[in-house]
Formats: sequence, structure tokens, C-alpha cells
Amino acid sequence: MKRLYFAGASAVAVVAGLMAAGAAQAQDTAPNYVDEVVVTAQLREQSLQDVPIVVTSVSAQQLQDAGIRDIKDLTIATPGLTVTSTSSAALTTARIRGIGTVGDNAGLESSVGVVIDGVYRPRNGVAFTDLGEPDRIEVLKGPQGTLFGKNTTAGVINVITKRPTFDLGAAAEATVSNFNGFGASLSLNGPLVEDAVAARLFVAGRARDGYYDSVNQPDNNNQDFYTGRLQVLFTPSADLDINVAIDYTKRDERCCGAVQIFNGATAAVVTALAPAGKGLSNPVDIDSFRDYGNRSYRKEITDKGVSVQADWTTPWFDGAKVTSITAYREWTQKGGGDVDWTGADIGYTVGLEDPNPASLGFKTFTQEVRLAGGTDTVNWLVGAFYSREDLDSRERTVTYGTQFEPFLNGLLGGALSVFTGQPATGQVYRPGQGQNDTYAQEQEGFALFTNNSIQVTDALELTVGARYTWEDKSLNSFWSNTDGAIGCSTALARAQAILPGGLIGPAYRLLCLEAYNPRFGQIGKNAQSLDEQEFTGTVKAAYRLNEQVMAYASYARGYKAGGFNLARVAPPTQTVAGQAAAPALNTRFNRELVDSYELGFKNTLFDRSLLLNATLFYQDYQDFQLNAFNGLVFTVTSVPEVVSQGADVDFLWFTPLDGLTLNGGVTYADTGYAKSTPAALGARLAGTRLSLAPLWSGSLAVSYERNLTDDLVGKFALNAKSVSSYNTGSDLAPVKTQPGFTTVNARLGLSSEDKRWAVEAWAQNLLDETYYQVAFDAPLQPGSFNAFLGQPRTYGLTLRFTY
Repeated sequence: MKRLYFAGASAVAVVAGLMAAGAAQAQDTAPNYVDEVVVTAQLREQSLQDVPIVVTSVSAQQLQDAGIRDIKDLTIATPGLTVTSTSSAALTTARIRGIGTVGDNAGLESSVGVVIDGVYRPRNGVAFTDLGEPDRIEVLKGPQGTLFGKNTTAGVINVITKRPTFDLGAAAEATVSNFNGFGASLSLNGPLVEDAVAARLFVAGRARDGYYDSVNQPDNNNQDFYTGRLQVLFTPSADLDINVAIDYTKRDERCCGAVQIFNGATAAVVTALAPAGKGLSNPVDIDSFRDYGNRSYRKEITDKGVSVQADWTTPWFDGAKVTSITAYREWTQKGGGDVDWTGADIGYTVGLEDPNPASLGFKTFTQEVRLAGGTDTVNWLVGAFYSREDLDSRERTVTYGTQFEPFLNGLLGGALSVFTGQPATGQVYRPGQGQNDTYAQEQEGFALFTNNSIQVTDALELTVGARYTWEDKSLNSFWSNTDGAIGCSTALARAQAILPGGLIGPAYRLLCLEAYNPRFGQIGKNAQSLDEQEFTGTVKAAYRLNEQVMAYASYARGYKAGGFNLARVAPPTQTVAGQAAAPALNTRFNRELVDSYELGFKNTLFDRSLLLNATLFYQDYQDFQLNAFNGLVFTVTSVPEVVSQGADVDFLWFTPLDGLTLNGGVTYADTGYAKSTPAALGARLAGTRLSLAPLWSGSLAVSYERNLTDDLVGKFALNAKSVSSYNTGSDLAPVKTQPGFTTVNARLGLSSEDKRWAVEAWAQNLLDETYYQVAFDAPLQPGSFNAFLGQPRTYGLTLRFTY
């Protein structure tokens, strides 16, 4: 029998699998089987079939077979998981069972927590990196706040990478692909001091051209990065090991292009201003991947950190183990881009050509300490967690382009001079001038937690967990405009003098948008703070009906911290006595809470060749944090109630055919706003499903390996993900709907019998599906809509060597 960390839980063909498995029982051929699928969802090693939690555990082999290199790629192996990016790779958001929220607002923390080797990452985008050498990835569905803390109200993506060992080894990989892609990696592992110190080094670099056909800039959405990770393991005694890890990643990429999906009346103005044929796609042609932004989207991202994990088996409490994880990380992004995604030079975010570009940075320190032990009837754990985060943001989202005033003049039907007293020659809204805000946020948190399982009888196990969290945040906002927002001030004064009622309605919206509202600069600095405490916990009961079947029921309370909008917020309606709208000085949004209930069965069938698990869930969210787009910036508001209910069905089948394995699953998630949702939060929200929340999603993985000769092994792997239709915009505008679609990854390989070498031909998105990641209102272009698209088909060849 063999013990595997294996790809778990997910698929579209459960019924077909069961029928085939049943037929296999009648055959004489002995089925393949696996002793255990091991997970650490409760911070201790357990069989998947003994854990009363929905877990998808994807092994290193399936990650390789599916071409998964980052958390965004992980979606194909996990039903119910959606990961999208918007105007930057850093703005990557994960959702589980439809819970999460899209948008570019650094003040909003994630609903899906990402933990890499025990270290919490403060935002999903900060965790968007090459995963290096993963041992496995566990996706835990539903609130996981007891053990993983705040900001896990939807679930956790828990990444476990390979640690150093005392076995000497090396691995190298080289890949070529379409879009002129090339990548290479090298891994070295082995002892530095026999039986006392071991090390593992991983380095990699990858580059390819952009997959957008960019008309006015080099092709966008390229890849260009290098990364490295060094781990050193110290084992001074049989009871103590200390692992020190240092990593560094540098990205220099152009991201992200977008395409027009619907053109309103503003398209004519853009076309008139832009060079011939270089304004926008009209008529729209989504499949062409053509984007028209005329400003550079180049961004530099640096991600680095150090962590120390110590595990000590103590002489106390029958060998209880102390685990300490200390980590410090820094993450920064600098760069800008076009804000209107057209060839007209309307507006832009200041980029790397300027000494003070738009930027975002995080510095985080975390410390976790756990003491865990057990007896024949009790497994117990107590712990404490501390976090400190410093966030710094320079917001230069709207800087006037050379055609900003002519564009406004076109939208106003040639009447701009009525409001400014000047011809449309750039004399009031001055090119190169605009918003220049900075935000400095400090967060400090502390938590005490415990999780305990009691074997009441041979069949019944009860688990009780609790966590108490203290959370403090403070924010200093510094608002300014490099030109004093003279354009809006001029329009307000002139309109007050010549128009009854002054500047109101759509004209005000165009001429005095928040980004060029002078009252923000008049305030200058705004300080806010919050202090929260929250008790969360879980109760689970697992009952083993027999050796093959376990039933369980659970309740969990989850918590996501409140925060502040790192953006200008003001009513976009009208002036009062010739003044711009008053800025909102309180930009705080409430904490998010969830009560979750699950009822499930875990089945081990047909001589342990089939694992079949099913779970019903009901999740009730209070003060759900919705990030809504107003046409230029995202701001977070709290929705009183959101409910997610449905079922997860997963299977893993070691078939009678030697070398053939199937695994997969289906998630049905009806995730929607309560019918009582106030219309003020969005006219379309009440009683409808959330954005990026497909009703159905299913994954299927097929892996077949067999010996072609005594020394040659052939392998085929296919991974597929199907989703039903869903809306991709936070306001649920019908034009933002993405019809259902299927993506397929495939890989065909040859290797030596000892796996010393392998060559693989592969394709990602084999069927070349074109689909929206996120659709959005075209900035400054009312009535027009754009979308960020998913990656088109890529294909290539990979060569591997292992020693």
C-alpha cells in the first residue's frame, strides 16, 4: 500500500464514474487503490476522508499535468473556485462558491485567504506569483476563521511547497511556447552538513510576448519575471527542526489590456479625436484581442520575504509539538496605464516615465505560535497570532491627457467653453496635471485560538474551535491635485453666474468628477481609525457509519475585518451654491460576518478504489463587502445580507485500468443578494445572483500513464472546467454577462522509466475559448463597456531533467 498526497476532490461525471466503477467490480482484475489522501486542513495530518471539511487537495503531479503555476491557474482543478485579474496582475481576486468581490481598492481585504507555507498573504494579488516547487495545494471551502483567522469568510487556498531534505537531488526544466515564450527553472536539494543542515534552492525565469494585439503600444499582457527561493533546514536534534526561507521575485510586465464589448454614443467622439483606425474597436471584435490604449501599461512588481518555522517536539503532554512561524514580507508595484482604453489621449495613470509614478506597497510582519498534542481520544491545539501591516499607496489615477478638453467638449456638444470661458485648447484642464493622492494605512491584529477534537465513541468525533480577534487600523489620506483642480473650479464659478441652478446633472459629473473635485485638495489630510474585536468559532460532529462511510455536520462563524476606502468618495450628483460636492470624510466600511452550516458524507467505496464525497451548504453573510465601480474608481459598500447555498460533489477514482485515474467534482452554488437589498446599493441587486458567481461549475481531470517499452513511459493528462453563465460586473448590467463556457488543458509526454528525463507537448485553453474575466463601464465614456479577457490558447514544449 502507498501513502500519497494526491489530487483530490472534483468532477463532472460522477454518475458515469459510479456506473463504470460498479462494472469494474465484476471484473477479475484487482483494482488500484490508495491508502490515504492526506490533508492538513486542521493544521495536522489527517486522511481526507476523516476531515469534516470540503477540501480539494491538488498534488504536485496534477499541478504539473494541468500546467498550474499560480493561483489563477488553479481554477481549472477546483470546482466552485474563480480567480480573475483586472487592471493589474496585482489586482487578482479569488472567489469560492461565488463569494468574493472584484475591484481595484487596496483597502479591501480578500474573502479567500491565501497562505503559503504557513504565512498569510494580505491580498490575493500579493500572492499572485510563481509557486515554485509546490508539494500540494489545498483549497478549503467555507469559512475557515478558527485556524486561519480573519479574511477567510469564503475559504482558504493553502499552498505547501517542498522543503529541503537530506537526499541529494537536482531538477531542471526548459519550456518554449507560442507568443515567443521561453522559461527555465533549476532546483537543487541536498545536505550541507550531514544529518544536521540541508538546503533547497529554486530559481526560475519566464518571458513571452503579450497576447493582446495592442494597436498603439507594444502588445499588452506579456510575461517577464524571474524568481528565486532558498530554504535552509536545521535539525540540531531529533526533536527540533528549523526551516529558514528567503524568496525574491521581480516582474516587469505590461498589464492589462482590455477590449470594447459595447460602444455607446461616446465612441464617435473618441473616433474623431484618435488617429485614423486607432481609436477603438467599432464595431466591436472581442475575438481579435485588440486593445487601443495609447499610454504604457508597464508595471514593475517586487515581492520579497523571509520566514522562519520552528517545530519542537516537547517533553510535555506526551510529546506535544510547538510550532512557531515568523515572517516578514515586502511587496511593491509601480506603474500606470491608460484609464480610457482608447487611442484618444483622454486620461492616464502616471507611469514609470515619471519620477513619482502611481504605486502601491505592503510591508507585513506576522508571528504565529501553536502548541498541539493528542491522546487516543483527544487531539488539541491552542495558539496565538500577531500581524502588522503597513500599506502605502500613491493614487494618480486621473491625469489629463492632451485631448482631455477636446473630449469633454465633444461630450458636451461643443459647449465646453460655456463652462470654462476658454476654447477647448487645454488651457483649463491642463495636460499632465491631475490627481496626486497618497494613503498611509497601518493595521495591527492579535488573535487567540483553539481547536479540539474529542473521540466520544469509536464512531463519533466532536470538534470544537474558537478564536478571539483584536483588529486596529488607522488611515491617513492626503488629497491634492497638481493644478489645484482649476478646471472644475472654473466651470463651477462660470456656471453659477450664467446658468439657473448652477452646474448640475451629467455636466457636473463630467466636469467635476471626484478625481478633479477641488474640495478634496482644500481638506488636504484626513485621518480615520477603527478598533474591532470579534469572536468566531466552529462546532463539528463526525459519525462513522461503517469503515466506508462517514457523515458529518458542522457550523462555523467567520469574520472579515472592516476597513477604509482608499479612494475619493463624494456624491456624484450636483453642486450646492456653486461648490463641488462635499467629500466623505468617513470612508469606513463594516466588518463582514458569516454563519455557515454544512451536512456531508464521505464515502470510500469499491475496495478503496473510489472516494466519493458530497456536501450540502448554507452560508448567511451579514454586511457583505461589495466593491462597486462608479465609472472611474471602486468604492466598498456593505450589503445587509447575502446567502450562498448549494452542494459540492467530489470524487477520486483509481480505475481498474492500470495507470488511469479520474478525479473531479461539481459545485452548485446559488449565491445571491437578499430580496430586501436596498435599491440605493444598486438597482439590479435585490434577489439576484452576485457577479462572478456561476450557478454550476464542474472540473474533470483524466490522467493515463503506461509503459511503452521497458525504458519508455507515455503519459496523457487532460483537465477541463465548465461553468454556467454569470455576470462579470458588480452592478450586474446585462451587457456584462458571460455565457457558459468550457476550458481544457491537455498534456502529452514521454519519459524514461526512472523519470530522469521527460518531454511534454502541452496546450492551455486548448479550445481557445474567449471569455470575460471582468466587464466594466468604460471610464469617462458613459454608455460604453469594456472587458478584461481570459488568456487565449497557449501551447508549447517542455523538457525536464531530474537527478
